[in-house]
Amino acid sequence: MTEPADTSGPSREEEVLRARRASLERLGDRAFALTLNDALGVDEPVATAVLRERYGDLPADHRAEEAVTVAGRVVLKRDMGKLKFLTLRDGSGDLQLVCNRAELAPEPFALLDEVDLGDIVAVTGSVGTTRRGELSVFVARWAMLTKSLRPLPEKWHGLKDPDLQQRRRYLHLIADETPRRLFAARAAILRAAREVLHERRFIESEGPILQTVAGGANARPFTTFHDALGIEMKLRVSLELYLKRLLVGGIERVYELGRNFRNEGIDRDHNPEFSMLEAYQAYGDYTTMMELSEALIRESVRAVGPIMGRDPEDLTIPWRGRGIDLAPPFRRLAMLDAVSTATGEEITLERTDLPSIAARHDVPVDEVWGPGKIVVELFEKLVEGTIVEPTFVCDFPREVSPLARPHRNDPGLTEHFDLIIGGVELVTAFSELTDPLEQRAKLELQQQLRAAGVEETHPLDEDFLRALEHGMPPAGGLGLGIDRLLMVLTDAASLRDLIMFPAHRPEALD
Repeated sequence: MTEPADTSGPSREEEVLRARRASLERLGDRAFALTLNDALGVDEPVATAVLRERYGDLPADHRAEEAVTVAGRVVLKRDMGKLKFLTLRDGSGDLQLVCNRAELAPEPFALLDEVDLGDIVAVTGSVGTTRRGELSVFVARWAMLTKSLRPLPEKWHGLKDPDLQQRRRYLHLIADETPRRLFAARAAILRAAREVLHERRFIESEGPILQTVAGGANARPFTTFHDALGIEMKLRVSLELYLKRLLVGGIERVYELGRNFRNEGIDRDHNPEFSMLEAYQAYGDYTTMMELSEALIRESVRAVGPIMGRDPEDLTIPWRGRGIDLAPPFRRLAMLDAVSTATGEEITLERTDLPSIAARHDVPVDEVWGPGKIVVELFEKLVEGTIVEPTFVCDFPREVSPLARPHRNDPGLTEHFDLIIGGVELVTAFSELTDPLEQRAKLELQQQLRAAGVEETHPLDEDFLRALEHGMPPAGGLGLGIDRLLMVLTDAASLRDLIMFPAHRPEALD
């Protein structure tokens, strides 16, 4: 069974665990050790994975000379009378502990009866194998480090409720290897991204999370109040505008890996708090960002491969029952061409019947939308989810890209691409707009749209515009969604399976 919801008092199982804690302490043994050194005189345990690597070839029914100390959580216990077998789980895996009454003093052996599933223990003993060849530690001494006062999820059924898995991720991590593997995959992606950018001489930055103007994206911010300053502030919705200020200041290649916050709905592809990588390169453009995107994706695939049981040089990943080849170069597709193919007729921004075309394809539009916004809605509803192979969808209408530079060959478009893989938008990138007067005009237009009822618009940031007036070099910039990339590379069903602690209503309100 899964762990039940909290009640007004401890359950019967919890009462048993608390009684065993008291029993330990009556017998003079601590239920909560100060340190491992305090418990067994050792500063640091050996990881189980290290022991498996070191003794993986040990023959059956054989003991090594080395004595080791390991520590972790007890996840399985078998009592055979004179022999007790425990399975200990640490951060690198599981290992069997063999407790033999002939090798343990009577009192420590008897105290093993007070050990429950979920307890964190440390043992010192010799490394060896059983008659069946299972690598084990044959316990000579042991100590309780932390007594668990709540039962673990039941062994065979575990924590199967997806809602409980997300709310009580600590239990999910204890009981299931999958979230631990995903956690490692996320770390591998972050490490790979930093290495790619370091090789290209990018400098990592940290911008403010609390901002007076939360710009850089069409998104509704979370709002708070700063008592000392006496002003309303917002959690950032994007990393962009402060990184561009650094370009103005002469830091020519800069990036940030950080959290953004958007007061929006929750679904497979969205969580109000999420991880982004944004990078900006002076004297680059959106074609430069295409090459950088390919490198980031390629190295992320290589980094995640071994964690997911794949060859790091194999750039084909499983996705929804099929394979996706992520070897560069990626396909390039113009947005207008994609929408034209989907609707079966040539789509241009000059057409006056775009609302009628949208209606024929059951795509709702708002009467205040211009042709560019309608084209993007057609793309998102009819095309985006059908793109499986990695594709740069290029050249967005100017109306929807207020921070991007006008296209060098078509002034009605911008040099803006989205990278889509598996029907998921992973990267957005621009040739950045550097003309402060045009940037002001675009942001003022956004304010007009807000006044007309469009809620999610870019705010007008006077300090950012002042920075642009001092001169920003031509540049390319990109934003990569780390959570979405992890979802694609691990074939996960939802972002909520990948974010360790996704947003939830408190259980008391459900």
